[in-house]
Amino acid sequence: MTPHVFSIPMPTRFRGVTRREGIVLEGPAGWGEFSPFREYDDAEALAWWRAARASAEQPWPAARRTAIPVNCTVPAVDPVRAAAIVRASGCATAKVKVAESGQDLADDLARVEAVREALGSRGHLRIDANGGWGIAEAAIAIATLHEAVGLEYVEQPCATVEELATVRGETDVLIAADESIRRADDPFRVAELEAADIAVLKVHPLGGVLACLDIAEQIGLPVVVSSAVDSSVGLAAGLALAAALPELPYACGLATTSLLGGDVVAEPLRPVAGVIPVVRPEVDPDALAAVRADADTTRWWLERLERVRALDATGGAA
Repeated sequence: MTPHVFSIPMPTRFRGVTRREGIVLEGPAGWGEFSPFREYDDAEALAWWRAARASAEQPWPAARRTAIPVNCTVPAVDPVRAAAIVRASGCATAKVKVAESGQDLADDLARVEAVREALGSRGHLRIDANGGWGIAEAAIAIATLHEAVGLEYVEQPCATVEELATVRGETDVLIAADESIRRADDPFRVAELEAADIAVLKVHPLGGVLACLDIAEQIGLPVVVSSAVDSSVGLAAGLALAAALPELPYACGLATTSLLGGDVVAEPLRPVAGVIPVVRPEVDPDALAAVRADADTTRWWLERLERVRALDATGGAA
């Protein structure tokens, strides 16, 4: 499988980055994506490689649905920009980033109020703190934001599973776990400690579509499938997971190509009327050429891939 390194600009800074980098490669089953963030070490990147390899080499499970309802994602931007993102998306559900470094609760409140106005009273509004609050801070923020706009759920308000369990016991708002599943040695500890009401699953950090289906079956919580700001190749794997789940009670976080200033396919996967069809796009040579990484970036990613492949060959733990 020949690796192709991409570097896609992000018009709005997200997760502290302004370019989304990674590798796409084609195998007998189709295209796979390997795009762990740069700060992840080789051991953590191993699950991403296994997911990419599985997508390229193994067929995905049978789909139970042909289209997936999705939320739009609102970065930690000003209220005017936040409202514009929601209106342009056509989605009835919005996930709003909060607890951004350098901002405070007043910034979060202004943003979610603008999103609520743009969504309307019947839209679903969820927030994602990416573990940015402590317990006391989370309790105050959740109460304030829920009272102001009505929250569907709060994703990863605190960093640790134990903190999530404490916060969940102090609020009536549903708690979703993301990092406490995908970056944990034991993803099932969330269920054991009754720390969350919802499991957020991301295909690539968890080792692939089939691996995520196993987790979903064992964890015993409703699942929201989300992306890791993937290209449309990576998003297709998330759609395949969402399509294969026995139940899908919530909109999924797979409408993230709006965060990218390019893609590796001719027609990026984007929602229409709040849903994305379950399809598997092919990499387009012209689109790939437009986002092809420079020589230094390409060298860095190919060296990383070689190390992670070597780790996989030795049976290294994901």
